[in-house]
Amino acid sequence: PSPSETIIPWRSIMLQINILYVGNIKDKFFAEAVKEYEKRMSSFCKIKNIELKEEKPPENPSDAEIALVIRKEGDRLLEAMPKKGYKIALCVEGTQISSEELAKKLSSVTVAGDSEITFIIGGAFGMDERVKKAANFRLSISKMTFTHRMMRVILAEQIYRALNILAGGSYHK
Repeated sequence: PSPSETIIPWRSIMLQINILYVGNIKDKFFAEAVKEYEKRMSSFCKIKNIELKEEKPPENPSDAEIALVIRKEGDRLLEAMPKKGYKIALCVEGTQISSEELAKKLSSVTVAGDSEITFIIGGAFGMDERVKKAANFRLSISKMTFTHRMMRVILAEQIYRALNILAGGSYHK
């Protein structure tokens, strides 16, 4: 085919991005930032938020109580996780990649046949190992620690940036 007839594979399908996360965003400024990036993403993909209930630990929880919180939230994440598609768990021990590499990852996943990609964010105490094992890829945004609410904003911005890179846009420059 001529260059004008060439279809860019990742744009030839309707990409479904799911954000599966524990806990809601209580801060209005975080919620507004997520909403803005999701609005921007809507020209590139469908986006679905799957919010799960956050487990409430006792005050000053013991290690065993924290482990129980992580396990219960893990049960919820595993139950809510879409059965199909490519799953990316956000965890500190995951692989750190650049924005350009994230764009390539999204492109390669769709070229391989998955039109649904689910990003998974654990709760305040982290993510159950079972959830990490159920994911296809473990992604670390940074070695730094962020609140899981702030991570929603950072993730939304990075997904938008990656989609913009794939579309040949200038946002990422």
